[in-house]
Amino acid sequence: MDKRKLLGNTILIFTSVIWGLGFSWQRVGMESIGPVTFTVSRMIISAIAVGLVAWILSIKVERNISGMTREVRAAHRKYTLLGGICCGTFLSFATLFQQTGIVYTTAGKAGFITAMYMLFVPIINFILFKKRNTWLVWTAVILGVVGMYLLCVTQKLTLTKGDALMCICALLYSGHILCCDHFASRGNPVTISAIQFAVASVITGILAFVLETPSLVSVKTAIIPILYCGLVSGGMGYTLQIVGQKFTDPTPASLIMSLEAVFAVLGGALMLHEKMRFRESVGCIVMFVAIILIQIPLPDKSLHNEKEEHPDGELQM
Repeated sequence: MDKRKLLGNTILIFTSVIWGLGFSWQRVGMESIGPVTFTVSRMIISAIAVGLVAWILSIKVERNISGMTREVRAAHRKYTLLGGICCGTFLSFATLFQQTGIVYTTAGKAGFITAMYMLFVPIINFILFKKRNTWLVWTAVILGVVGMYLLCVTQKLTLTKGDALMCICALLYSGHILCCDHFASRGNPVTISAIQFAVASVITGILAFVLETPSLVSVKTAIIPILYCGLVSGGMGYTLQIVGQKFTDPTPASLIMSLEAVFAVLGGALMLHEKMRFRESVGCIVMFVAIILIQIPLPDKSLHNEKEEHPDGELQM
């Protein structure tokens, strides 16, 4: 493994820890503030923090692209802006559904259902981009559905309100991941992150005044969870995600990020003393197996055939 991929994977491991622990802080925050007000508060803090970092680094960025042609510079700025808007839109609604859903479920279940984005991504790729999936991928999807049934569905064959909201959140995070993969290598990752939080602040801010009654008093009572989710889970975590995805391949990146589900369960147990029933624990295990299975690459049949045709190891070009 080259140094760039090792760096990217290391960054994403740290990101998954940050996100996993964030679920517990989100539940703590819901004790004294509405979910939309909580979301806009953390987004504003993230926007300010990442915006300052992007501004400090802007001089170096401009120096790096100064040697490019005018067309390349224009494309770089275009993808940075579009990436920020696209990622920010998906992030806004994914976080809102997550924050609302976590009120009605545990941190551990929320983490594992959110990790379902790993199963949605190949389906979306197939439907929208006609990217074919292997039998291994579809096996993982079926396992994921079974695991989610064990984790979420009650004896009356219905999803709880919180579980349903978290499923929508996972679908929206799939779009966010695909946006990051598309734009991270074409624009500036840190600036994309800053723009996405600015966009998210505007969207969630409008919704907060429409759906709730934000107040400084409620924000002050939840200031510690807001600061963690705004500075650490949000500002640091999502910026590290975009930077990490630039340096490593999508497959190992997705696998590493899905580890947030494990850290969500651990965080819920350590911080909130949450306990899961045996059925839910089995569901978590099945889902995690599916998440790992979906990342296993199958051998390249064409390359295997070529090697059989040239047993001496020299391929004809």
